Amino acid sequence: GKRLKDIGVVWDVLSHQWEKNYNLLVKFQQRERHTNVPNKHIESGMKLGVWLDTQRQQKKKGKLDLQQIKQLLDVGIIWDIHSKRWKNNYNLLVKYRRREGHSNVPRSHIEDGMKLGPWLNKQRQKKKMG
Repeated sequence: GKRLKDIGVVWDVLSHQWEKNYNLLVKFQQRERHTNVPNKHIESGMKLGVWLDTQRQQKKKGKLDLQQIKQLLDVGIIWDIHSKRWKNNYNLLVKYRRREGHSNVPRSHIEDGMKLGPWLNKQRQKKKMG
């Protein structure tokens, strides 16, 4: 076993691949200052966004190792990205209302780099559909 390990044989391939992907996430976080990796993002040839989404799904299903959960928390992962994004947009809407005196955000309006107008329009459509 030792001779095989000495020439680089990996015994736990899944664990090794997870660590490689995690290290790419750390690299992304250090460069971008967040871990909200876009789903289509590729880092060093690896579909990092898809991998991260899979980690979120695995955690939801109770299939993610506690050590992996700890590592992902250490790098600053947000488990429920949709909830976080909604809260951020809501807070931007409150800020807009305080400044403008109303909540009738123009459809194309961008607030602090976020597409607040399109987001609010989507909320209105969801309400109409029930």
